[in-house]
Amino acid sequence: MKARISRRSLWLAALISSTSALPQIATATIVEFDTVMGTFQVNLYDNDTPATVANFLDYVNAGAYNGSIYHRSVPGFIVQGGGFALDTMNFQVNAITANPAVINEPVFANVRGTLSMAKLGGDPNSATNQWFFNLADNTGNLDDQNGGFTAFGEVVGNGMDVLDDIAALPRFNLGGAFTEIPLLGDTNNDPLDDTNYVIVNSVTIFDTTVDSAAALNPPLNTATSGGGTTPPPAPSSGGGGGGGGFGFFALLGLLLAYRNRMRTIAAGSNLKNLRATD
Repeated sequence: MKARISRRSLWLAALISSTSALPQIATATIVEFDTVMGTFQVNLYDNDTPATVANFLDYVNAGAYNGSIYHRSVPGFIVQGGGFALDTMNFQVNAITANPAVINEPVFANVRGTLSMAKLGGDPNSATNQWFFNLADNTGNLDDQNGGFTAFGEVVGNGMDVLDDIAALPRFNLGGAFTEIPLLGDTNNDPLDDTNYVIVNSVTIFDTTVDSAAALNPPLNTATSGGGTTPPPAPSSGGGGGGGGFGFFALLGLLLAYRNRMRTIAAGSNLKNLRATD
């Protein structure tokens, strides 16, 4: 006797087969940053910081970080981005629209090479779109401050070479959220344009392997609230909440006014104070 196969069964089988071949976007754990300074990859801790990773991937899948800039650099501490994008058509830098804030997940320590979320001072659960890379072991400053800063991934391969190169660029105080912005080229003599900004061309999902971070061994955040000395202010996401723009000519005017006040930071600097970007 031949078994009967209904059309419904055939449809379900085809649906299961087709969906199983789709990329596992929700469990993607490796993303690639393509920047004007080079390309590197970050392995995300999707199982241990799931809400933060899902929040970050929402921006990635929407293309929100494509064309964004690194707007803050503090050598020996962090480089920060995710809050502003360059609009070359209208000669301005715009704040990237932020989604609702994500719950804080301070599971891992803020050691060199980790990718962490910036947030508003005094509110542990205020992270939205801005992130930063730790250039040094910042556990003593960031693991216990403001409920602890969520480290949700780590740079793999030689990616820190790219970030160290960004941190080595001259920085300018253009005011507002751009008090420590790294810029390329001879900005003392050339106009400020799209060749000067440290641009993130794109952030894309590189590997959809489920829990590719399983082989990693990031140190845990063992800080306790209120312990140790009071640290200085940490990376803030203020000023990048969405809407508005900082005009090209306003930036140019500020740059010219401050062109002789370029800050040069020694390689061994231990500066750990980031002012709020409001």
